[in-house]
Amino acid sequence: MSTLNEYLLEKREASIARREKAQNDPNLEPHRFGAKVRAKGRSGVREIRIRDFQIISDSPPDFAGYDLGPSSPELQLGVLGSCLTHITLIQAAERGVKLESLEVEVTGQQHPLAGKPGYEDIPIYPHNIQYKLHIVSPESDQTIAELHEAVERVCPVLNLLANPQIVVGEIIHTVPEAKQEQEV
Repeated sequence: MSTLNEYLLEKREASIARREKAQNDPNLEPHRFGAKVRAKGRSGVREIRIRDFQIISDSPPDFAGYDLGPSSPELQLGVLGSCLTHITLIQAAERGVKLESLEVEVTGQQHPLAGKPGYEDIPIYPHNIQYKLHIVSPESDQTIAELHEAVERVCPVLNLLANPQIVVGEIIHTVPEAKQEQEV
């Protein structure tokens, strides 16, 4: 496979097969997935484990980090860009849209004093998020506009960020054994 368009043909076949398999499965359940994140000792580096993969997240030096990986907000923008790219490939493959190249650029901002006195009105989360799909294609403007509309309609991470969500948290507190022995 040497070109993006050759990949799109393969992607189309896989997408059709996956959809047909799902439609014919009477026991179809939602796909469940997750991640585990652990802070490492003195460094505070976050090891993100997803299936058999590990990603490192860290803070820049001005926030007591070692700059060993992207920060959480940066990862969020990367995840959005990855999802937009993948969904664009899927939608192009399903529609037979030819793409010579595809690149997604995502930007956002986060103020270091957000939420602090005098800055209460500034969101503490990444905001003013914008993306640009850079598409090189022989297709018409209308075809590319329809592709973009389909991407925005079905991109899971874009829709996760664009629509209000309910996130439920829970704390599981364990007292270290040494402290338990001291209290006895």
